[in-house]
Amino acid sequence: MTIRLRLTLGFLAVILLANSVLFLVMESYVRQQLVREVQERVAADLDGASRAYHDQLEKMGLFLRAAAIRSPMVVQSSMEGELSRLLTVLREEGRFDMLTLLSPDGRVIHRAHHAGAAGDDLSDNPLVSRVKSTQAPAWGTLVVSAEALQREGAELAERARIEVLDTPGARPDNRRVETRGMVMAAAAPMFSSESPARMIGILYGANLLNRTYDLVDTVRDRAFHRHYQGKPVGTATLFLDDLRIATNVMTGDGKRAIGTRLSEVVYDAVFNQGSSWYGPAFVVNERYITAYEPIRDPDGRVVGALYVGMLEAPFVQPQKAMFSVFLLAVALTTLASLILLFLVTKRMLRPIDRVVTMARRVVAGDLSARVGIRPGGELGLLCKAVDEMADAVVAREEQLKLATSRQLGQSEKLASIGRLAAGIAHEINNPLTGVLTFATLMQEKPNLDDQDREDLELIVRETTRVRDIVRGLLDFARESPHEKRLLHLNGIIRRTTRLLRNQKEFRHITIEEKLDEDIPWMLGDENQIQQVLLNLALNACEAMPDRGTLTISTFTLDGQIIVTVADTGHGIKPEDVNKIFDPFFTTKPAGKGTGLGLSVSYGILQQHNGLIEVNTELGKGTTFTLMFPPAPPEAMQDHPELHRTA
Repeated sequence: MTIRLRLTLGFLAVILLANSVLFLVMESYVRQQLVREVQERVAADLDGASRAYHDQLEKMGLFLRAAAIRSPMVVQSSMEGELSRLLTVLREEGRFDMLTLLSPDGRVIHRAHHAGAAGDDLSDNPLVSRVKSTQAPAWGTLVVSAEALQREGAELAERARIEVLDTPGARPDNRRVETRGMVMAAAAPMFSSESPARMIGILYGANLLNRTYDLVDTVRDRAFHRHYQGKPVGTATLFLDDLRIATNVMTGDGKRAIGTRLSEVVYDAVFNQGSSWYGPAFVVNERYITAYEPIRDPDGRVVGALYVGMLEAPFVQPQKAMFSVFLLAVALTTLASLILLFLVTKRMLRPIDRVVTMARRVVAGDLSARVGIRPGGELGLLCKAVDEMADAVVAREEQLKLATSRQLGQSEKLASIGRLAAGIAHEINNPLTGVLTFATLMQEKPNLDDQDREDLELIVRETTRVRDIVRGLLDFARESPHEKRLLHLNGIIRRTTRLLRNQKEFRHITIEEKLDEDIPWMLGDENQIQQVLLNLALNACEAMPDRGTLTISTFTLDGQIIVTVADTGHGIKPEDVNKIFDPFFTTKPAGKGTGLGLSVSYGILQQHNGLIEVNTELGKGTTFTLMFPPAPPEAMQDHPELHRTA
């Protein structure tokens, strides 16, 4: 992945993250502001609805008070026909569902809406009780039982009957039918015309709110004038307990949602806590911004609730349009940012392109290639550093060519000496063979004395030793093709140490062999393995100029064949440890080494899938550890005659 692509993806991620956060913050803020604005409006509408509701109650009370003041003569006359006509007129003028004349003690004298039903006692009615005690008008909201409604008339009792519908989110309730009624009621005392005046009766009127839609429709029409998709944007509802008894909220089939119930959370706030509740809510089948207010009876008990709400959809639609415009603006801004980002990164990364081009030319062999530009900032420093590195490479290349030329000349000189030494070894070998042959023949003469026989044995022994030395040198120097075959390292080690013991450089060094005869066989080139061992042994010898011990060990560890070559020499300096396997690195004086021995040994170990490690301590010695993989089983199966010993 290129830097340009990484920068582009990184900036794109930052832009998208920033725009997403901005969008979410804006969306949340706008939504909260719209909801708050609509909620404040709905709260104001609820205040208006509440005033309209209480104004209606007050209007009923004032009407009855005025009627009570102008009608005492009819009541005192006790003329049934006149009394009936008066109450009928008052009922029609005041648009009461129920209008009743009570005696001062609260017994029914006459019902305008249900003539003939009289004599029952309404003294326990909270409004009647208050008028009796204060002799002043009173009004309020009451809940009346089914039996009381039945006495007022079968039509009212039937109108109050509402089937309870299952409403998602409502509190558990086993009611199936509601037969009670909630009424707006008022009562006013009637006084005699003589002086001092005395209370001669109580005028009591009420309107049943169950299935009475005039009030909720009036509240809706006054507060909400807009329509959305052919229907009013606002709604109003009256609740008896948690049951809708009058509403203009519609169900899916176009009917008023009579019989549906409050959600449990609203019920808890309004009825259990006695407080108003505001907020978005799912009402019947649509979401509304709603407000609820408790309705209390004259004794202060919460008996119902007044609700107003506005459809959420008309406010969500412009909100969605606003967000769509914002998203489009964000998309265009992001696209423009990406185009600018591409142009800026292209300009910023132009020096890096020059660096890459220059590096490719250098890899291809053109050491004269340079970046050649110096932009400001860190990229300018990078270009300068790359050009300086190229100059250093050219200088190092020249030094390397010179050093290589010198090393090749030295290697050629050593090779010539080696060929000359091999020729001399061949020439020496022939006379040695003759000397050994004649000395052996002379040992067979019967007339030799003891001194002569000892001298001949010394000649044979030393000549044999010289012949073995020459033969070992010829075998090692002889050029042979690299061929991997099954080897047992112990045999190669023994042949190598035999050759070393015959060298004068090792006469002051004790050579120890700690060989594990159970090590497995391996695949390798014997000549190359011997070359590694000789390189390490010669280095160990030079590290022990006076005396010391060279220990060569073999064992098996974690399935690998391990060979350690340890000396007791002066060790390697810490700053040189990481360089000893580099070509041409040497700590020996000029002419004493080429710096290739350990580098070649490292390469041989790699060719054999092995490893070489070094552990050294100044003044105590150095240990080289060689690790070889054992021969695979299939290679051993082809040679069942092999055993584990060398």
